[in-house]
Formats: sequence, structure tokens, C-alpha cells
Amino acid sequence: MLDIDAILRPWWDSIQAAHGPLELYDAHTHIGQNDPDGFKQTPDELIGVMERADARAVVFPMHEPGGYPLPNDIALAAAAGSDRLVAFCRLDPRVNPAGEARRCLDAGAVGIKLHPRAEQFGMDEPGVREIIAVAHERKVPVLIHAGRGIPALGETTVRLSAEFPDARFILAHAAISDLAWLWHVLGDHPNVFIDTAWWNPADLIALFALVAPSQIVWASDSPYGVPINAAFTHARCALQAGVSDEALRSIMGGQIARLVAGEDPQWVGDAPGAVEPALHPLLDRVVTHLITGMGRAFAQTDPDESIALARLSCAVGEDAPHADVAGATLELLDLYRKHLAPPPPGRPFPVASRFLIAALTVARTPTVPLPDEFHVPPPTREEAES
Repeated sequence: MLDIDAILRPWWDSIQAAHGPLELYDAHTHIGQNDPDGFKQTPDELIGVMERADARAVVFPMHEPGGYPLPNDIALAAAAGSDRLVAFCRLDPRVNPAGEARRCLDAGAVGIKLHPRAEQFGMDEPGVREIIAVAHERKVPVLIHAGRGIPALGETTVRLSAEFPDARFILAHAAISDLAWLWHVLGDHPNVFIDTAWWNPADLIALFALVAPSQIVWASDSPYGVPINAAFTHARCALQAGVSDEALRSIMGGQIARLVAGEDPQWVGDAPGAVEPALHPLLDRVVTHLITGMGRAFAQTDPDESIALARLSCAVGEDAPHADVAGATLELLDLYRKHLAPPPPGRPFPVASRFLIAALTVARTPTVPLPDEFHVPPPTREEAES
């Protein structure tokens, strides 16, 4: 299997050399074999990717149509057997929610996972309130899937956070469902956090620019994301947005370590605000074509035309602004092309697609220095076409 960790490690090492060391603690990973979406990950596979990333992680079950007591026990056993993992229990608010929450917390779980979309419930479900009451009582985090398609998720979460101040709410996936307005009220809700388990640098840079770093926790979404790739791309977005080194240490692991230990969160300063310079039009072309390609890839249609246009957009010439960024972006697109192969069992997308996310992020974060080995000349048109 493609060792994407080893290939992308220089990008993460360059961030640590300039701003670290950074102790990674992943707030959002999964194990399971029965998710209808086709993804799978065993505890040993998760521990392996965390070892390669020198990281610790929160783990919980993937979607389990057959119910969660046994999968929760598997997650608890995985955490008990490895010093790299702690377990959250996953709950269906319609099936003994408070009882299963207390059972798992008594058995060693340090938090709770809710997935309104997979389990098809709203945050106004009575069982959700029961779960939040237990989280408040035990002072533990509740991580909530916050992608698209969940009505009133942010509004209900904010209301519950005020009512249950000792519960710690973590909205997953950069809170893309509600970030447009949520950032403006988070200062009044210090027990609401957002994780970075997402791929689009536009969403991530908005998150890092507008939300206080104390309320952001790093996450890879493994096996959907690769920890090393998520670490360097999310850190680059944070640095592009103006996050300080102290704040970056909190985001990449410090704050989630405190939350899972039952400690109070630590304040590390205000959000930088929308202060980054405008993206140069030449790089904007690269970013736009890669975003289109990613959309086609997620829809499982052919992204080749958009990727080819992105490659041509990198042929800016040696004297152009950000020529080094264009060259590094093409190097990553070359890696995508070199390693592109059908997805392995348990993965509906090619592993090499992570190189597209890396290329997109590098093109969108031009103020963040490149690793020494990726300071390459921009390609000629002939090289970009080849």
C-alpha cells in the first residue's frame, strides 16, 4: 500500500522545524468494518498510522447499523491496549442513550460521539438532551458531526451549551454546516469547540481566522483523512490565517489533551481576524481548477480535465510571483499521477487523492514557507502538459 506518510513527512517536519515541536493529538478518528459508506479501519491500522505520525488520538466507532454497545466495547478495548488512544462512545439517542453513555464512561470512555446524519436524528431529539445532561454531569466532551444536511445543528448546540456549561461540545468538520454565523457568537460559549477534520482550505482558513484558537482542535478524520497530510495541511492553513506558534500548539494537540483529561480549557488568545493578503490571481487559477477536480473526485466522476488545467496553471514562469509555490504544487500533482491506482479494499477513493488535497492547500497558502526539498523551479508549459 502507498506509504503516503513517508512521502509527505518532509512537509510536516518543516512546520515543526519552524514552529514546533508540536505534539499531535487527533480529536477525531474511527474504527469499524460495517459502515455503509465502504470505509473500514481496524484498531491496529489506526494505531499504525498514529505511530507513523507520532500522534495520540481519540477513537470511536464508525457507523454501525447493528447498534453501538459491542462497537463501543471494541473502541474501549483498543484504547485500553494502546497508550496512543482514548475512546469516545458513539450513541444513538433513540436507544438507551443515557444508560449506554454512563456504561461506557464508567468503563473508561472519556467522551461521546453523535452523528445526526448517519443515525437520522435532529439535535432536538429528547435523547440528545439526556446525553448532554450526562456529559455535563461527567464534564466530558461530546463530538458532533457538523457537515451538511443537519437542520438547526448549530442553533441547538449553542442553546444546549448555555444550559449545560460543564459539557464540552466539539462540532466536527470545521463546523461547515453553521460556520457562516457561528464564529460570531462563539465568544459567549467557551464550552463549544470546532475540529478541523476537513479538506477545503477556504473553510479551514476562515475557521482559523475567525474563531479563537482556544476553541479549535486538530483532527484528521482517519481513515477518511491521513494524519500526516491533515497535520501539515491544517497547520499551513492556520499559519496562513495568522495563528501564533503558541496557539498552534494548542490547536494541534494541547487543548484536546486537556479536554479528554477532564481539565478546563486554556485560553491562548483571540482569533487573528480576516487579515491575510489577497490570493494572487495566478494561484487563484490553480486553486479554482483543483477545487473543481476535488468536487468531481468526490462525486466519483472524472477529475482529469480539471487537474490538467491546474497543471497548466502552474506553468507561470520563473519570474512570476509565487513561482516556487507553483513549482511545489506541480510536484505534488506529479505524485498524484505517479501513485494513482484503484482504491484498496475498504477505501472507495484512491489513496493518491490525498496528494490533490496537499497540492490544493499548498497553492492556497503561499505565505507559509516551503520545505527545502520542494523549492523547485516552476514548470514550462511542455512539462506541465507532459
